[in-house]
Amino acid sequence: MPKKPTILSRQAICHSRLFAIESMDIIFSNGEQRNYERLKRNGGQGAVLIIPLLDDETVLLIREYSAGINRYELGLPKGKIDAGETVLEAANRELKEEVGYGAKDFQTLTSLTLAPAYMEHDIHVIVAQDLYPEKLVGDEPEPLEVIPWKLSDISGLLATQECSEARSIAALYMTVDYLRLKNK
Repeated sequence: MPKKPTILSRQAICHSRLFAIESMDIIFSNGEQRNYERLKRNGGQGAVLIIPLLDDETVLLIREYSAGINRYELGLPKGKIDAGETVLEAANRELKEEVGYGAKDFQTLTSLTLAPAYMEHDIHVIVAQDLYPEKLVGDEPEPLEVIPWKLSDISGLLATQECSEARSIAALYMTVDYLRLKNK
């Protein structure tokens, strides 16, 4: 593995409520220097993406407005980890806010990045099982529609063209593999 480049300087270019744009001057081990810009998250400990399972065959999806693509999208519940929360506490809170269920059993599958070449972002992928009804008030501007979907029909979900977020798609396929291995 090559030696990690050295960051010579960092400069904040601008800030928003969610991100900061940072300019970084970097020198590589071969002497080459470059300037990179990245989206740097403003504080926080990352985010969680939850796969809520009613049973080993049924996942609960949510339909919510996605401003980045200006349409409603089917996907998995997700959200940032608040200060002082553990990953699993954040997963259970987001699950209650967005789906109306809590969970007694959690399994961390992995952590994913999103556009790591220019974005500081990671999300913990968590399977939630043994669900029980409990609703918390969240920060969503409108009620989210909760839709049960069979894990055996991920291709049907993709065919609807309502689910295009790569993190949700990857997490669904990882969950199918997780359940297959768990139930051997």
